[in-house]
Amino acid sequence: MDGKVLARLGAVIFVAVAITATIIELTRKDEPPLHRGVTAATETGVDAIKIELRRCQQLGEAGTRDSACLRTWAENRERFLKPSQALQSQPAPQSPGPHGQPQNPPVPNDPVVIDTAPETDSQTNEAR
Repeated sequence: MDGKVLARLGAVIFVAVAITATIIELTRKDEPPLHRGVTAATETGVDAIKIELRRCQQLGEAGTRDSACLRTWAENRERFLKPSQALQSQPAPQSPGPHGQPQNPPVPNDPVVIDTAPETDSQTNEAR
């Protein structure tokens, strides 16, 4: 086959594929989008804050002057930034001790802690 014939054959195949794709696209029926809109959220009674945030988003710049939008944004910020309940119920992490083990805080008036406490300089001087 000659190079010109091969190029023409490729061009004809390309045009045929383009025409077929166009016909398929034009004969396709319009289907409603599959994403959940504001109406679906209203019907199921889910998060009222999301619905109000969506309304404020649709207001555009006028939303910055709307008191309901300002209040909703403040609630959403607070909900987003506050620590979760799981984190609040966990104890604070302990720093490692001198040998890599975590230190336990001393219990006041614990006889074991008092008996095993290291001697201070004043106790050493009294013993001499």
